[in-house]
Amino acid sequence: MHKIRWGIIGLGKVAHQFASQFDAEEAVLTGVASRTLQKAYDFASIYHIKKAYGSYEELAFDPEIDILYIATPNHSHYADILMALKAGKHVFCEKPITLNKHQLDEVLSLAQSRDLLVSEAVTIYHMPLYKKIKHTIETGKYGELKMIHAQLGVKQTMEPTNRFYDPNLGGGALMDLGVYAFSFIRYFLSGPPSERYTTVSMSKTGVDEASAFLFRTDYGEIATAALSFQADMSNTAVLVCEKARISINDFKRADQALVTYSDGSTEEIRTGSSAEALTYEINAITQTLLAEENRTFLGLTQDVNELIDWAARKWHMSWALNEDH
Repeated sequence: MHKIRWGIIGLGKVAHQFASQFDAEEAVLTGVASRTLQKAYDFASIYHIKKAYGSYEELAFDPEIDILYIATPNHSHYADILMALKAGKHVFCEKPITLNKHQLDEVLSLAQSRDLLVSEAVTIYHMPLYKKIKHTIETGKYGELKMIHAQLGVKQTMEPTNRFYDPNLGGGALMDLGVYAFSFIRYFLSGPPSERYTTVSMSKTGVDEASAFLFRTDYGEIATAALSFQADMSNTAVLVCEKARISINDFKRADQALVTYSDGSTEEIRTGSSAEALTYEINAITQTLLAEENRTFLGLTQDVNELIDWAARKWHMSWALNEDH
């Protein structure tokens, strides 16, 4: 059986996580690339990877690679995806997939014209816990979904040289944290928000430091999100249904949740493993390429990307207004 052959470009922290969790019977991690050849060699030796390149282009045009996992900085995703697609490779890109909707539309148009897959690496879509909770909501056990709350915050040092605060590198809490909050919200909502409101606190460097959002769908569901670079937050999400509320801590890669019913009784749900979050993603994309079923959640990616684009434009963020940035 032909195995799906993966390559990685951009060998930072998240790439190490990806390689360490790479576990798929029908896939193999074949090559890696960095802007520095020695760094690629060192990475490859740690994870026993066959090929190492000192340029992204060399790996992209390697005929023994089927799909590229792009783990480069946010502002590089657009150009790196286009390069991979032009080389005839499928793409699995770290979040945020692009800086704005214009870029994503161009990427998807090129991918469609070449019959190639493009998907965003958002662990939320692939965690067994969320699949189970969503299925249970659909059975009616918790009653109809009414509200969703998601908050996510980390303390980031406010320095112009810090990439999180650099507008030229796609910095800001929206790009770094918003994808998680919006993806969680959109995964459970019955449709995209038709009403949307936001407020923001900007940093001295011109990126968003803290923000809040209020969404409403045509189904009457309401969702709120809070993002912050000012302090560590509890990073919790809550689903409020008619008969119960479901509370989830560290919701980016959660494997447990607490259900509190209207009568005060509680139930704990445990399924999957946070430590295998990237393995779930790898297997989902591999199975999609093997044509078993589409597990890319591309529609949700487009909805979340559009929400981020809307917020960034409303705040007059430079990387959103400059469509080709």
